[in-house]
Amino acid sequence: MRIGILGGTFDPIHFGHIRPALEIRRQLKLDKVWLMPNHIPPHKSSTCVSTAQRLEMVQLICDQYDEFELCDIEARRDSPSYLVTTLNQLRDSHPNDEFYFIVGMDSLMSLPSWYKWRSLFELCHIVVAQRHGWDLTKNSEVYVEYQRRLSPAASIPHQASGLIIPIEITPQPYSSTEIRQQLSDDVFPEDALPKQIIEFIQVNRLYRP
Repeated sequence: MRIGILGGTFDPIHFGHIRPALEIRRQLKLDKVWLMPNHIPPHKSSTCVSTAQRLEMVQLICDQYDEFELCDIEARRDSPSYLVTTLNQLRDSHPNDEFYFIVGMDSLMSLPSWYKWRSLFELCHIVVAQRHGWDLTKNSEVYVEYQRRLSPAASIPHQASGLIIPIEITPQPYSSTEIRQQLSDDVFPEDALPKQIIEFIQVNRLYRP
């Protein structure tokens, strides 16, 4: 199987996560996209709601969209979620599958700060969702890897890992920080959040001051 992986805090999950993942799945003809909430993100200090609540919200989305599946491998960890550790575990348990890890251009630029980042290319392909305002410059540490591993989505060579695949996606004007601020003001942005996520937040009184 060809499996996309979208990781994050999903605090909360919103259309800015959902729609690009669906577009990428369609363009790359992936069998599934795994939504992978992390428990202790290494680049963030904390989340606003519990891991269990974030898992419930992601599961609600997976129940709605057949294209998605919840991957709770990082959420079940009691230590920081390093991607290289996760991918090694997933490759051991799914040796015949190909993994396509989805990031934004901003995350690609910060890749050299990730734990054992060069090892990631031995474990997966990296799919870059193109974002306006973010460009990879020649003085970036990841620039050489980007040029060497670049593969257009329309002509991906047959190999299990090691490629960087840029994908043009429809811009999504949603920010998790702004959504949480609206929710704390008792405003529920229906354009940004699926109905069942709004209902879950309301019932559980999440993101209140």
